[in-house]
Amino acid sequence: MEWKFLDDIPIYLQIIERIKVDIVSGRYASGDKLPAVRDLATEAGVNPNTVQRAFQELERQGLVQSERTSGRYVSIDDEKKKELQRDLSQDCIRKLFEDLRNLGMDDQMIKDAVGKWEE
Repeated sequence: MEWKFLDDIPIYLQIIERIKVDIVSGRYASGDKLPAVRDLATEAGVNPNTVQRAFQELERQGLVQSERTSGRYVSIDDEKKKELQRDLSQDCIRKLFEDLRNLGMDDQMIKDAVGKWEE
């Protein structure tokens, strides 16, 4: 898979977001091993320290667990996965509305557009 990074968001945060999406979409299930830091860094074209920082944050958030000699594994139960899905979907909706407003649409225009989409 190809990695494309935005200039205005720290890369480690974008890696975190990508792994979260991979978890909720089923690419990584609970218990699955994540790629090694160096492997993911090479794939993404970033410094291994950046991936290490992302993994540490995912571990702090309780989504990943380190096994001393064998790597990092996804550690998420169904309830935490649903919560993560809600959070990510709300982020997507918030971004969509922000993009629509940047296109010059006001709230009524957005509401009308959403209404048409629901039909």
